[in-house]
Amino acid sequence: MKKVLVTGGAGFIGANLCRRLLAEGSYVVCVDNLYTGRMINIEEFIGRTAFEFINHDIIEPLEIVGGIDEIYNLACPASPPHYQKSPIFTMKTCILGIINMLELATANHAKIMHFSTSEVYGDPYVHPQVETYRGNVNPIGSRACYDEGKRCAETLCFDYHRVHGTKIKVIRIFNTYGPGMDPADGRVVSNLIMQALKGEDITLYGDGKQTRSFCYVDDMIEGIIRMMASADEFMGPVNLGNSGEFTIQELAEIILEMIPTNSKITYQNLPKDDPVKRKPDLSLAYNRLNGWEPRISLREGLVPTIEYFKNIKNCDLNKK
Repeated sequence: MKKVLVTGGAGFIGANLCRRLLAEGSYVVCVDNLYTGRMINIEEFIGRTAFEFINHDIIEPLEIVGGIDEIYNLACPASPPHYQKSPIFTMKTCILGIINMLELATANHAKIMHFSTSEVYGDPYVHPQVETYRGNVNPIGSRACYDEGKRCAETLCFDYHRVHGTKIKVIRIFNTYGPGMDPADGRVVSNLIMQALKGEDITLYGDGKQTRSFCYVDDMIEGIIRMMASADEFMGPVNLGNSGEFTIQELAEIILEMIPTNSKITYQNLPKDDPVKRKPDLSLAYNRLNGWEPRISLREGLVPTIEYFKNIKNCDLNKK
C-alpha cells in the first residue's frame, strides 16, 4: 500500500485530495495545524485504518515513522484575509515549511508535489498566463508574503532537485471552488454565495470588471493526481485551473440568477495589487497530463456548491 503525506490535508482542496487518495487505496497521513484547516472537513475519515491525522505545523521539522512514498504539500493560508492577517507566519510556512518537506522527501526518496499558485504571476502583463511568464509581483506589498513566499518555495524545489536529486512536482493552481469550502474564508465564490443566501448586499471591488477563472474541485483533483503520476522528468511548473474567464461582475450576476434573494450588488475600493486579469494557459497540462482539461462549467459546478452552502448557512461558521 502506497503511503502518502498530505500537508494542509484538513483544508478545502486537501480534504478532497485525501478522499480521492483513500478511494484509490493509499494510506493517507494528513498533517494540519488547523490554522485554516477544519476538522469537520476530515471527520468522515477519522477511524479508518488507512487514515492518520497529525496536528503539526510544518514550520517545524516532521518525522514519519515507517517512511513515506509521496508528499503533497498544500499547507499554507491561501485566501488574502488569512495570509494578510499573519504575513510573517505565512512566509515562514511557505519557506521553512517547504524546506522541511523537501528534507523529508529527500531522506525518504519520496516524490513531492508542491502546490504553488497563480499568484506567482502577480498582476500579469501576459494574458493568458503561460508557465514561462515570470510575473509582475510587488515584492513589498501586502500580498507579497504569499506571492513571494510561493515563488521562493518553487525555487527551493528546483534547487533541491538540482543539488540532491529530489523528485519534485510543482503545480500552479488557479481559483478553485466546490463543496467543502470554508464559508468564512474570504474567497470570492464563498463570499458572494453566502451574501446572497443571507440576503446581504453583494460586495464587489473596483468596477467588478477584473477577471478570474474558476475550476471545480473535482477537475482540480484529477489534474493533481495525473501530475503526480506523470513521468519523473516532467517536474513543472504546470498550470491547473479552468480557462473559462469571467468578470467578478458576471460571477455575481450568475449567482444572483441561481439564488432567490433580495441582495443587491454594491461596490468598494479595489484592494492594492489585486490582479486585473487572471486566466491560465492550459496547453502544457493538456499535452503532458494525458489530455487533462476541466470538464465542469462554472454554472454546473455552482449547483452543488450553492447546495452545500445552503445546508451549512445556519451552522456555526467558525466550527472547526
